[in-house]
Amino acid sequence: NAARAGLRIRVRRGNLFTPVRGESFDLVLANPPYVPAPATGRRPRGAARAWDAGHDGRMVLDRICLEVPRLLRPGGVLLLVQSALSDPARTEALLREAGLKAAVIRRRRIAFGPVVRGRERWLRQRGLLSLADYEEELVVVRAELPV
Repeated sequence: NAARAGLRIRVRRGNLFTPVRGESFDLVLANPPYVPAPATGRRPRGAARAWDAGHDGRMVLDRICLEVPRLLRPGGVLLLVQSALSDPARTEALLREAGLKAAVIRRRRIAFGPVVRGRERWLRQRGLLSLADYEEELVVVRAELPV
């Protein structure tokens, strides 16, 4: 997409924000793992790293909330996608505690995908899904570092 749009980009790979430590940005986009997962005593491996987010779905979300203020320039914005299963109110609260203005700006309900379907019984047992739920709500949280 970037090449098609004539944009020059630099991609870096690493453990969350480690590759960009010491830098600052006007915009940070995040679509981290956010699906709650049964405790196995092991870190997710392989493709599961893209969606397994610990028992409460916040294994990566909490790190982002704590670390992103150091990455944003004044007036900089974080746009973060997460599931309502992993407590967007907590995301907003943590970002506000870190000095950002934060709010959910979009909500969308979607049919369960393969990951949530595979955990449906466990999610219902934990009370994260009711018997009437057959859709997952995704939200976009916008947070801005004041100027």
